[in-house]
Amino acid sequence: MIAVLTDSTCDLPMEEALKLGVHIIPLTVHMQERDLLDWQDIDPDAVYIHMKSGGTATTTPVAVTAFAARYRELLDTHDEVISIHLSGKLSQTVEHARRAAALLKMERRIHVLDSGLASTPLAEAVLAARMAVLNGGDAVSAVQAAEAVCAQIHAEFSVPTLEYLRRGGRIGRAQAFFGNMLGVRPILGFEGGELKPLRRCKSDRAIQDMLDGVRTRFGDQPLCISVIHAGRDSGRMQTLRHAVTTSGLNVKQARMHMLGPVVGAHVGPGTFGFMARPA
Repeated sequence: MIAVLTDSTCDLPMEEALKLGVHIIPLTVHMQERDLLDWQDIDPDAVYIHMKSGGTATTTPVAVTAFAARYRELLDTHDEVISIHLSGKLSQTVEHARRAAALLKMERRIHVLDSGLASTPLAEAVLAARMAVLNGGDAVSAVQAAEAVCAQIHAEFSVPTLEYLRRGGRIGRAQAFFGNMLGVRPILGFEGGELKPLRRCKSDRAIQDMLDGVRTRFGDQPLCISVIHAGRDSGRMQTLRHAVTTSGLNVKQARMHMLGPVVGAHVGPGTFGFMARPA
């Protein structure tokens, strides 16, 4: 038996992960002098409300000891563990996973993968590995399935301001300055495991700009698309959903995906985006 473990920044709903047989280990959000487990002790909207009022939220990676304990637990009932995590350029979580496997001297049974991604794209890689296992694949083929999805994914996000990413040390002051222009929204994407500002566009063009990018990348290929949104703004969610359904893209599967507390603490309220990969 092979277990698939990921961290909470995959932003998979707990009930969905449980149903699919995916194990999740949480990062921590520090807010109002409290340590809160991602998705377990805190809801994403609580982070955004706090940030909109001028408060700050920071995050901490999964500890080596927490990984070691979870690995011991999983290896009591499984032969191997595939451990897929958010980019090592964004968090020490994946490095802590490797250190825990080495501490237990279980590197042959624990396969740690740095996805180079976070949130919805990370979830896609995790689900690919899990499906490979369910279809009878071994650990090597499951890791290869996850890596293949990582290479296929196109994901972009738009944020109203780069200030939150600057505060978290994810981008420099100069980048934040040029991205925070009135009436303009920065577009971000993953490059080399980092979340980087790619371009800027007018606020009312951001949605179309990102969907045009999907078309440029994939043309008329059948696609799986996820609509990524921060918070439960029903109006924004409806607008994003409508944009996909009227885009003319060859959408075979679509889903809504909410950014979690840890990811939200870095990108801030008002973030939205799209992830696409071949169906």
